[in-house]
Amino acid sequence: MINIELDMIQTAGIGALALLVGMVLTRRVGFLQRFCVPSPVSGGIIFSLITLLLYCCFDVEVTFDETLENVFMLAFFTSVGFQSDLKVLKQGGRLLVIMLSLLVAIIVLQNLVPMGIARLMGVDPLIGMASGSISMTGGHGTAGGFANVLECMGLHGAGTIGMAAATFGLIAGSMVGGPLANRIVRKKLTDEQMQQQNEEIDPAMAGIESDEASPTGRTKRVSTNELEFQQYAKASYFIILVMGGGTLLSWLLAKTGITFPTYFGALILAAIVRNTIGLISYKEDGKWEKAEKLLDMERIISVGNICLSLFLGMAMISLKLWELQSLALPLIIILVCQVLLMILFAYFVAFPILGHDYDAAVLCAGMCGFGLGATPNAMANMSAVCYKYRYTVKPFLIVPIIGAMFADLINTGIITLFLNIL
Repeated sequence: MINIELDMIQTAGIGALALLVGMVLTRRVGFLQRFCVPSPVSGGIIFSLITLLLYCCFDVEVTFDETLENVFMLAFFTSVGFQSDLKVLKQGGRLLVIMLSLLVAIIVLQNLVPMGIARLMGVDPLIGMASGSISMTGGHGTAGGFANVLECMGLHGAGTIGMAAATFGLIAGSMVGGPLANRIVRKKLTDEQMQQQNEEIDPAMAGIESDEASPTGRTKRVSTNELEFQQYAKASYFIILVMGGGTLLSWLLAKTGITFPTYFGALILAAIVRNTIGLISYKEDGKWEKAEKLLDMERIISVGNICLSLFLGMAMISLKLWELQSLALPLIIILVCQVLLMILFAYFVAFPILGHDYDAAVLCAGMCGFGLGATPNAMANMSAVCYKYRYTVKPFLIVPIIGAMFADLINTGIITLFLNIL
């Protein structure tokens, strides 16, 4: 086996290339436009297939450095924290509670269904657990964390099964969220519901999926003005500054003994900064102005979206698709059923309960992302849908909060309950 190790700069370069390839594909391939498949996903899959070919045919394994991938992820979630305006969050309080209830329901079903299938097929129910919410809602991190527990309970190769299932879920979560929301918008929403807000693309979304078919989306906001440069530079400085402070907050949170995502400290600190500055006013030209406008949220969101695209591009090229070769037939059946479960749950249960409106459709795209993959997949799914139709605030506040604060905590508790029952 020949192992080719790429450093962080080479990895970032290939990730950016995958993103650009994805943008071209999304522009030229009709079904990618229609189904709102994010550009990093369509381009990243091409490169992950190339690494699969090298592995299977030439006995070459390509290893990517995750350093900058984690930096871009942290920058994106910092920008999400800056969007956490408590005034808007208060308006979304009811939706947040409903989403949490739906999260509990889907996690329980993600464990009941695969264990039931495993029993019907006469295989170890622990295979059902390994391919349940451990690897679906939990993703690679939770799959790795519970691998030793499952091994001790008698499931040989639990780590490989969990990682392969998580990889399958990551791809599926990115592929089904956009098409599902697109179908909901076209089949379930009336013209009146879609026109309740201005349909013009939010300028903050420009750049995340600028290759969509939307005519308004093709209008580029290009400026070489020095002021424009200064505004984007200031937005970048704010993000980097809070990222640095967020690492200290994450270190303090780790002392509690509770496991939090690596980006949680920066997300919370950014939210604190945003809402603290919102309380401050200053006098300019004889008038009192809100200090909040100094943050220039439009540019902060744009910088964050660029980082999201780069993170996803790097994450997708790093997928080890050959791990899926180890999946036995029962596990493949279980994983296909998991995807069908998520689609049916989002379409027939979540969408009506969440309000049967455009926000609900976008939230369903996000639910497919973090229910099968990870929170960044959810954000990319929602971004692709919003760019095609219109931007909406609440889903982009609710989903990161659920992903950062509640998903892992609730999932761990439910997994522990199921394992004790077994």
